[in-house]
Amino acid sequence: MTAANQGPDVIAIIPARYASTRFPGKPLANATGKYLIQHVYERARSARFVRRCIVATDDARIEAAVRSFGGEVVMTRPDHPSGTDRIAEVVQGQAGRDDDIILNMQGDEPEIEPAYLDRLAARLAGEGPDCPVATLACPFPDDADPRDPNCVKVVTNRRNRALYFSRALIPYPRDGDAACPAPRRLLHLGVYAYRRAFLLELAGCAPGALEGIERLEQLRVLELGHAIAVEVVPQASVGIDTPQDYAAFVARVRHGGGS
Repeated sequence: MTAANQGPDVIAIIPARYASTRFPGKPLANATGKYLIQHVYERARSARFVRRCIVATDDARIEAAVRSFGGEVVMTRPDHPSGTDRIAEVVQGQAGRDDDIILNMQGDEPEIEPAYLDRLAARLAGEGPDCPVATLACPFPDDADPRDPNCVKVVTNRRNRALYFSRALIPYPRDGDAACPAPRRLLHLGVYAYRRAFLLELAGCAPGALEGIERLEQLRVLELGHAIAVEVVPQASVGIDTPQDYAAFVARVRHGGGS
């Protein structure tokens, strides 16, 4: 912990790839006067516990963009199967302690709350050694369809540790929606905190059957028998998946309501 921040030392790493099925070149979109990746980087740097932020990319254009705004960037191999594997390559090349906390952030979340990142890091720091990973979730928004497979659901136990993540509707309300109170239906938010040693161990493990079926990398942790702490925050930020999402974000920025 740092004396100044009274909290854990955290390194935030943002995987950023140029290729995107629905929005190619997304990290370099700059209609706001800043690259999208810069917005995300600055949000991470605004968190109290984040002492260092690194963009992990396999694209020279993104590398040049990050350097242009003074950010730290590391080039990685292009063949990583997941963002977790990409950040592990970065971490492997950095000196650190086994219990350092590494944040794995999405590169398309320019409005994520820095306070949520601090809560996530503090949650992992407060967990025992049997729990090497933490992630965020929130109550399901009223305008989101829990049956949408793009909305990942998580079910937790009474200690707010993950029982399972799925693209399917979980928990399934056999007796109708009234049987599943809103607070129990949680939307998973794709931000993770790892202890450094475990992240490197995880990247060395082959994906399991459940990860392959659901295409959810966090299931690798559960299949290996490890716990994931789930920090529940009030709401999700708006991610940028399509050019239409980005246009709405640009409008919010121009009207003073965005990052």
